[in-house]
Amino acid sequence: METKKTLPLDGFTLTYWLDRPAQARHTLMMLHGLASNHTRWSEFAAHTRLRGRWSLLRPDLRGHGESMYRGRISRPRWVADLHRLQVAEGLAPAVVAGHSLGAEIALDWAARHPADCAGLILVDPVVPQCLRGILGMLRRLRWLLWLPIGLLWLGNALGLRKRHFPPRDLWALDRRTRATLAAHPELSIADLYTRPQADFPYLPLANYLQDHFEVSRPLPPLATIHQPVLVIRSRGSALETGNGSRRALARLPDVTFAEVDCDHWPLTEKPDEVRAIIDSWCLTRFPDEAET
Repeated sequence: METKKTLPLDGFTLTYWLDRPAQARHTLMMLHGLASNHTRWSEFAAHTRLRGRWSLLRPDLRGHGESMYRGRISRPRWVADLHRLQVAEGLAPAVVAGHSLGAEIALDWAARHPADCAGLILVDPVVPQCLRGILGMLRRLRWLLWLPIGLLWLGNALGLRKRHFPPRDLWALDRRTRATLAAHPELSIADLYTRPQADFPYLPLANYLQDHFEVSRPLPPLATIHQPVLVIRSRGSALETGNGSRRALARLPDVTFAEVDCDHWPLTEKPDEVRAIIDSWCLTRFPDEAET
């Protein structure tokens, strides 16, 4: 049974959802991406074959969802938060799954805490040098983001800030999106999910800009990550130029690729297919004791 839990950390409270069966030998930690929250993985967690067999952990990263925080956020800080959570819960080395920015955090986790990482599942991972469009431009100008971030922090200190951010159920949003796309085939999911104004009501603008800064932070040396890795790539990502991310990720020593016919949001566009891929890989690479 899933339980909502909290962990006080430095200056904020980390909120997370944990389903921990008594007999579980493995842990799956699921990380959301940019301007997102733990509900990005709600549909998967509700229907995965791992439920009842694995511990399933879904945190709201610092500065997102119910883990609200208005200061400095970064991939190293998120990794440190998650490691403190793993230690506090006494969880076994985790298979860390992440979507987009969450996949970058998963790679950082494996590089910084290899003994606490059993494997990685990267769902449409971002490779910064392969970004195109607005994210590609921001990667080249990333240090300029600190000017508006600093001004927003100053405004916050002067009391010029939004006091409340409503909850955002991304599973419900995904259902509405699938219905909209079915009714309007002329639209693409990128038309609906790459609009900044749709994200602004749900997190501080300074955090939104910091998310973009962290997306473009270089990845750790991939050849040094020796845990088994599953990469699920969209065949038609609107965020990527060419096939560069596959070539870059092929440097991982133990990597399995799976491709899904969708854009950058496989968990939204093809939830059943993605869930089947993840379940099969997890149960094959990390079998229960009774199956070995």
